[in-house]
Amino acid sequence: MKAVIIGAGLGGLLAGAKLAKAGYDVEIFERLPFIGGRFANLDYKGFKLSTGALHMIPHGSRGPLASMLREVGVKVDIKTSFPMAVIRTEKDGDIMFNDFRKILSMQERIKLLYLSLVSRIFKPGDQISYKDWILQYFDNDFLLKLADSFCGWALSLQARDVPACEILEIINNIYRYGGPGIPVGGCGAVTGALADVISSNGGKINTKTCVDKIIIDKDRARGISAGGKNTGSDIVISDIGHYETSRMYDCGDEEYLRKIKNVRPSRGIKICLSSDEPLIGHSGVLFTPSAKRINGINEVTNVDPSLAPPGKHLVMSHQAMLSDDLEQEINLGLHDLENLFPDKKYEVLLVQSYSNGWPVNRAASGSDIGNTTPVRDLYVVGDGAKGKGGIEVEGVAIGVGNVMREMGIK
Repeated sequence: MKAVIIGAGLGGLLAGAKLAKAGYDVEIFERLPFIGGRFANLDYKGFKLSTGALHMIPHGSRGPLASMLREVGVKVDIKTSFPMAVIRTEKDGDIMFNDFRKILSMQERIKLLYLSLVSRIFKPGDQISYKDWILQYFDNDFLLKLADSFCGWALSLQARDVPACEILEIINNIYRYGGPGIPVGGCGAVTGALADVISSNGGKINTKTCVDKIIIDKDRARGISAGGKNTGSDIVISDIGHYETSRMYDCGDEEYLRKIKNVRPSRGIKICLSSDEPLIGHSGVLFTPSAKRINGINEVTNVDPSLAPPGKHLVMSHQAMLSDDLEQEINLGLHDLENLFPDKKYEVLLVQSYSNGWPVNRAASGSDIGNTTPVRDLYVVGDGAKGKGGIEVEGVAIGVGNVMREMGIK
C-alpha cells in the first residue's frame, strides 16, 4: 500500500511514521527546504530557537504526542516541567497555578468546585464562549484575565474566542495527562527523530517539492502531481489544512466548502530573549494575566542548557495577536517584558509573528471540522485538523490518531 503525504510538518511526519511502521510505502512532499514546519529548530546566534511552537510539549511525557512518539519508536527525552505553571499576580506576587483558588472568596471557591464536577456531565454547548460561560457564574476580573492568559498561551486566542466546551475538554486533559514538558534538543529533536523512523522503514521525504494537484478518480484520492510528475497512491494525507487541500482538486461539495470557509486561523507573536541569569528560574509556564499582551513565558534552558550558548539562558514569551497592527502588538509585548522583568538584564534575540499563510494554527481551537474530506482516502491532519481538547501539538497527535483509526491502523 502506498501513502502520499503533503507537507512534512509535525502532523505529516507523525502520520508518515505511523504508516511506515504499519508497512506502508510512504512518500512525503514538502515545499520548504527543511522538515518540521512550525515545529523545527532555528539556529540563531548560537541559540536553538524554534520556527513556530515553543520548545514545550503541553502534556509532557504522558500526553497524546509522547504516547504516539513511543508507538513509532521515537526515543526523545521529555523532561517534566516543574512546577507545572506559575501565575504572576499584581498583589500576591508569583503563586503556583494550582493555588489560584486561594485568591478567590470562599463562596467563589465552592462555586468553582461545584462547576468543575457538574461540567463533566453537563457540558455547555459550542455556542457559548469560555468568557461568557465564566460570566454566568462569576463577577471576578482576575478569573477573566487568567482565562485570557491561559487561552492566549495555549491556543493564541482570547477566552471570548473559544467555545467553553473546548476549554473544559482541555482542562479535563490536563487532569488526565498532567502538565507540560520540554523535549531535550527542542522541537527539532522530535521532528528529526520522526524523519529517521520514516527513512529507516523505507519511506522517502522530498523537500523543496511543491504539490500542484491531488489526483481524484471516481471520488477517491489516487495520488498527487508535483513538478509535472504524477505519483500514484492508495491514500493521500494532507498536512496543509482543509482550505489549501480543497484547492488542489475540483471539490464540488458545497456544504464542505461552506464549512472550511468558516474555519479561522489563530495568530500570535513570540519574543525570544537571551539572558546571563535566569529570568523566571523554573521550567514551567509563567502565566501573566496582568500583562497587556504577553500571555505566557517559558525558560527552556533550566532543563536543556544546550539550547543556548554556554552561560546563556533562552526565554520565550508568547502572545495572542489581538489586532492587525503588528508593530503595535510587538511594542506592547516588549513593554510587558520590561514591566515583568524590571530589574533583569536581557537581550531581545528575535521577534517572530505568526499569521496569514504562516499562522499559529490553520484552524483555531473550536473551529476544527475534523480529519475527513468529501473524497475517499483523502484525509487532513496537522494544525488545521486537531483533535478535540488537544492543546496545539497534542491536538495534532490526537488528529493523526483519529485518521489512523479511520484507516483501521492501531
